[in-house]
Amino acid sequence: MAIAATISLSLSSPTRHSLATQNSFQPISLKSTAAITLRYPSLRISASSISMEAPSKSSFLDRKESGFLHFVKYHGLGNDFIMVDNRNSTEPRITPEQAVKLCDRNFGIGADGVIFAMPGINGTDYAMRIFNSDGSEPEMCGNGVRCFARFIAELDNLHGRQSFTINTGAGLIVPEIQDDKKVRVDMGEPTLKASNVPTKLPANEGQSVIKSELTVDGVTWNVTCVSMGNPHCVTFGPKGSENLQVDELNLSQIGPKFEHHEMFPARTNTGQFVCLSSHVVLHLIAVPEHEIRVKFVQVFSHSHLKMRVWERGAGATLACGTGACAVVVAAVLEGYAGRSCTVDLPGGPLEIEWSEQDNHVYMTGPAEAVFYGSVPL
Repeated sequence: MAIAATISLSLSSPTRHSLATQNSFQPISLKSTAAITLRYPSLRISASSISMEAPSKSSFLDRKESGFLHFVKYHGLGNDFIMVDNRNSTEPRITPEQAVKLCDRNFGIGADGVIFAMPGINGTDYAMRIFNSDGSEPEMCGNGVRCFARFIAELDNLHGRQSFTINTGAGLIVPEIQDDKKVRVDMGEPTLKASNVPTKLPANEGQSVIKSELTVDGVTWNVTCVSMGNPHCVTFGPKGSENLQVDELNLSQIGPKFEHHEMFPARTNTGQFVCLSSHVVLHLIAVPEHEIRVKFVQVFSHSHLKMRVWERGAGATLACGTGACAVVVAAVLEGYAGRSCTVDLPGGPLEIEWSEQDNHVYMTGPAEAVFYGSVPL
């Protein structure tokens, strides 16, 4: 399958994300516009970036001609997704192999994954499935669910505050679109019971693994294990170390050693963050098979963290919503932060709250349309 894509993007402002597509699928020339032509055998894509106004539903989102996949590309703090209206079927409209080609940033549309808006299951309003850029399927994605909420609002022509229920591989997720168009998501309760995270590390505080010792390649780390629908293991550095320089760590070398550690039944995702007190936190996420995310987070204060992200499966990404939630939970458990934090990621800030009232973690952040396009299948 080949891609021949012509995309025109306005370069006048990096914050202009919405695109309008002509009925002929030809890009519109604008002053200060760059045209990009991409090729991949047997598939064609055409899209154009014009203005802040989205095309009307009748001109694009209602198109039903056979043989075409119509999509909208969204991003949540730079974590970008190809959104597909799949509400008429419980099976994704494309295969994981097709998703890999569409997500290719040199030969395809370019994205961290493809998200399908599907009919609800077990009484929910909608269901969400995701194919990563490597073809794997995660349980859920925090930034992706915010994009999903905005996409549903566009499909159903919803305005103002809206809330609905979404069935995901991680369970029930409830996003709420706010008046400022940011999306607040109830991410549910963090799981701390070791067998449910899951981890083979023995529980050391009740049924939880909190500041437990884990030896990796001869170095002993103190770790706390949390699941936010996908498992996370957080460490504030090697045992007895207070002056670790995170810029000197080779994550591509150390990450796989955590990922394949025998204490984690599934492969483990890795990342790091640094405290102002010179502690270092290595943030690990274990997901059922594939993807790996790496985060560097600096703690500015009891309520302000800063995180950088690298993600296996999707490559370098600018944000990770579940990771930001897991970091705040772990930081609270270890005494590094309060229950309400701003987490700065390369793509922008997320507001994370671990509520004492209901024990749920709430994530608030933006999601924006980038462009509209069509792909012949």
